[in-house]
Amino acid sequence: MESREFKPFGSVSALTLGGGGIGNVWGETSKDESIASVHLALESGIDHLDVAPMYGKGEAERVVGEAIKERSRDSFRLTTKCALGSMPDEEVYDRFNTSLIRSLDTMGTDYVDLFLLHSQLIENDHESQKPDSSFVATGNLTTLKSFYDAVVPAMETLKKEGKILNWGIGPGQEEAVCDVINSTTPPDAIQCGVNVLNSLGAIGYASIKPNPKLVLDESKKKDIPILAIRAVQAGALTSKMDREPHPSGFDHPDFADYEKAQPFRELAEDWGESPASLAHRYALSIDKVGSVILGIKNREELIECLEAEKKGRLDTEQIYTLENLFN
Repeated sequence: MESREFKPFGSVSALTLGGGGIGNVWGETSKDESIASVHLALESGIDHLDVAPMYGKGEAERVVGEAIKERSRDSFRLTTKCALGSMPDEEVYDRFNTSLIRSLDTMGTDYVDLFLLHSQLIENDHESQKPDSSFVATGNLTTLKSFYDAVVPAMETLKKEGKILNWGIGPGQEEAVCDVINSTTPPDAIQCGVNVLNSLGAIGYASIKPNPKLVLDESKKKDIPILAIRAVQAGALTSKMDREPHPSGFDHPDFADYEKAQPFRELAEDWGESPASLAHRYALSIDKVGSVILGIKNREELIECLEAEKKGRLDTEQIYTLENLFN
């Protein structure tokens, strides 16, 4: 597998195994199958595992802990996260530390290579959240003031304590995320949505009109190391959505994206490739993307992604065609 430059780790495999699928977020799987998928990923050259406590209420971290217990810790990199939301500044470090210690104990390790804020950043006076978003209702939003006053100092303290080696952020209100990218305390890494729909689907709740490409382009400009997420946009860029819509309706944008993506599936067929393979190859072809995070839930899906990576990057004409498919 291709190894790519990635400043926090030095280098990283072109593909990263994410925790959503093995944590039962993207459809049913078994623990044994999830553990087998982690083993196959590591044996196939993937050297970065990206999980979070909220993936299956800790299931992804339990699976990873079981899979890596006999492996040398310096043979792979680990990322986990913590959702913060809104809380008093003086409680932020304790929240991070408590969550992180639980994650470290679950995975059987002393540190993580990257620790991400799993809340979405918003400007201090931001009031444009979607009213129908259940995630907004749970307060999974963190203001820039809290970020600069409490999140950054807490992250740096965890670094000094040796529990994390690097820290980063994920999606959020584009204006807020770009503010951080251009600040004097930029993240060591960032997770950006990268797909032909330019969509974050259900997790684009911090903005009225999410535009992940804006964050991607700003990250490139400021040389912030990039991890690509949502390559298949929660299944919208695959052959079919193999899960039922959530009863709350929260994931409606993902299913709407699936309908929108019909021309992409037709193009993939014309090009003799599965939609999922083509979607992953598109994300892998974007300049300065360090690694593409996979949401697979079993070995069959993983093998398809591994084969897509082996096919190599798309050419300039193919990328142009894909990026203009929905204009």
